[in-house]
Amino acid sequence: MIAIVDYGMGNLRSAQKGLEKAGFAAEITDDPHIIEKADGVVLPGVGAFKDCYDGLVARGLDTLVKDAALDGRPFLGICVGLQLLFEYGEEGAGSPGLGVLPGKVVRFPEACDTGLKVPHMGWNQLTQVAGRSSVLLEGVDANPYTYFIHSYYVVPDDDDIVLAQCSYGIEFTAMVGRGNLFAVQFHPEKSQTVGIQILRNFGKLTEAFAQR
Repeated sequence: MIAIVDYGMGNLRSAQKGLEKAGFAAEITDDPHIIEKADGVVLPGVGAFKDCYDGLVARGLDTLVKDAALDGRPFLGICVGLQLLFEYGEEGAGSPGLGVLPGKVVRFPEACDTGLKVPHMGWNQLTQVAGRSSVLLEGVDANPYTYFIHSYYVVPDDDDIVLAQCSYGIEFTAMVGRGNLFAVQFHPEKSQTVGIQILRNFGKLTEAFAQR
């Protein structure tokens, strides 16, 4: 079973529907016991970094989610769910993150510097990092288009976890991975065929993990 973490924020139902289209059932839940027993965990997110982090803390889910991201189960962070895995987000007055991955979350340069509007919104092309294959990208073209909506992006301290990048005035990290932990800045559930394939790959990984 795949658990989608409900912490009062995020694209919960759309993430669930995306997984269903990919052929996998997923339960939206804030029940610690269900999350602990899940074969795979999805952390979605839409909104401000601090609000999302505070939502996890208020429900007592911050440590549980951090443990889920570190215990070897398939784990997928989406959008702010990617950002929360890092140590610090500078949005607003700033906020700590879960600290699963080293690095921070910063704002895109203003339009006066790049000529591009913030937020970065719409379709954009991924560039997979050469030599870094990922099970989540199996069956996906080398440089597919996916759907983004965000004003902040992650700056990992460890370049080795970066699986794909994207360009929007600057090059930024669009996908990270380490073991069975994956996270993406784009929305796979809004990325049509490419996104559904990514979710299908995650579902298959979860099935394989459950059968071990």
